[in-house]
Amino acid sequence: MKEDKIGPLNIKSYQFALEVVRLFKELTEIKKEYILAKQILRSGTAIGANYREVEYASSKQDFIYKLTLSLKEANETNYWLHLLFDSDYISKTQFDKLKPACESLISLLLASIKTAKSK
Repeated sequence: MKEDKIGPLNIKSYQFALEVVRLFKELTEIKKEYILAKQILRSGTAIGANYREVEYASSKQDFIYKLTLSLKEANETNYWLHLLFDSDYISKTQFDKLKPACESLISLLLASIKTAKSK
């Protein structure tokens, strides 16, 4: 991913999405788990996709709405991560790598929403 004109949230959400895609491949190819894998793939990649739409928001309200969509997807992804870990589909190592990255995205999105609402 080229980094010109792309902020840290864009970069982090893209890198996170790549990790989720790798996890999806492992879950489906090695563990033969398809339902939960598809859920985390959908929500984990939607964080960055929704955030990219922020660049073309048509109003402040639309801007905040798109940030909120990204936040909702990040929160859902956090749920799937916990479920996959607690059901022994992913290792502690995988969980310990993805959980902080997901929580960091949630924190960044919350801060962005708060800032946007205060302006």
